Amino acid sequence: MTDQHDIVDDFARVAACTRFEDLSAGAIDAAKKSVLDTLGVALAASGMAPAVRGLVDLVQETGGKPESTVLGSGVRVPAMMAALANGAMAHCLDFDDQTPWGQHAASSAVPTALALAERRGGVSGRRLIVAIAIAQDLFARLRCNVGWRHDWNLSSMAGVYSATAAGAHVLELDAGRTAHALGIASLHSCGTMETIFGVGTDLRGMYAGFTARGAVLAALLADRGITGIRTLFEGPAGIFNVYFGGRYDREGMLKDLGADFLGASTLYKYWPAVGNVHTYVHAVIELMKEQHLAPRDIEAIRVYVGDFHQRMCQPPAMRRAPRTLVDAKFSLPFCVAIAAAKGRMGVSDFTASGLEDPEVLAMAQRIEPIEDSRFDWKLELPSGVVDLVTRDGRRFTRVGDRVPGGPEAPLTWDQIARKFADCASCAARTIAPERIRKAQDFAHGLESLADATELVRTLAG
Repeated sequence: MTDQHDIVDDFARVAACTRFEDLSAGAIDAAKKSVLDTLGVALAASGMAPAVRGLVDLVQETGGKPESTVLGSGVRVPAMMAALANGAMAHCLDFDDQTPWGQHAASSAVPTALALAERRGGVSGRRLIVAIAIAQDLFARLRCNVGWRHDWNLSSMAGVYSATAAGAHVLELDAGRTAHALGIASLHSCGTMETIFGVGTDLRGMYAGFTARGAVLAALLADRGITGIRTLFEGPAGIFNVYFGGRYDREGMLKDLGADFLGASTLYKYWPAVGNVHTYVHAVIELMKEQHLAPRDIEAIRVYVGDFHQRMCQPPAMRRAPRTLVDAKFSLPFCVAIAAAKGRMGVSDFTASGLEDPEVLAMAQRIEPIEDSRFDWKLELPSGVVDLVTRDGRRFTRVGDRVPGGPEAPLTWDQIARKFADCASCAARTIAPERIRKAQDFAHGLESLADATELVRTLAG
């Protein structure tokens, strides 16, 4: 950094100046998929997630200017509060999309962009696509090029900047005001991994709501002329020095910035649980099918875990019998037990009755974590390895490769559309099947919509 130039200016320039024509087909496709996917999981959460019910109720009770829609209810509230509610719902089922390296951009960026689009009015589908593509790209550049030590929660710490960039683009802020918006957003850039690792907290499921609300506020304040921080990222007390001890790759962040939009690599979840467990879930499901095993045949399932996954197994008693739905989705033993006991996993497995399922709880007692530093989480999510031991003494080993929804087997449009329909059918307020189909069509052809919020209105009824 020089005294005159911080990387915030580069990010702001791209956020302000990118056009639809600048995006690759992959980046456009990923942005549209993320809009539909995020709306779906938020709708499902509106009817299935008790962890956010109090927050959503509070948002609706406090009311205010009817600017933007609270998903699953049709109630309209100020844009900041809609982003808070919708962001919380978008992540609380842990069914939202993620980067190939973990963490979540869309559950903050999509609620931000849609809330501001509803408030502003007349925002085209093309502009919304560009806003989401910008957010996905910035998030990936921050995610992959900082010296992360599993301390800050990157989804909220870095996510507020990507969501703010999306919001600034929706509001058509110029590069200068976009840079100010990013600086203002630093006041909302927080959240440690203790929120993720701890048990018994609802905050793990709802942090994206706070990020989205902060992003909306930052963009609106910048639009009104409030100034930010010129040396936001690279100053002596900037984000990179304070949060990451000065360990960041500037060249990596700037490589092909504005030309290669990294959101094209976004992944969409096949199972409603933290992405780190999917490789183990897949290994167990496939191994039992391949060997024609039933749950009664299983003596033990050994899961080989590195640093991050080990935290998902401690304390053992609470991970094997989680007390909340949020804890269940972050428990490696419980998620593997669902896979072994049922041969599948769905949203219905993470309900109050699902936590009491005697077959799953009994299977969870047979899950044995084995510490192995080969599976430490560096940048790429490590592939899980499981040993399955039968009651008659046989042992089978499998790597959880080619995971559905992973880089080797990404979800297709048809699969995401089916996921959306399944999720929308669980919304707090019934959505007619024809409206679900219409929303799918709108998302698939989002670039043709003169007003992107027609998609939200279709779901609100």
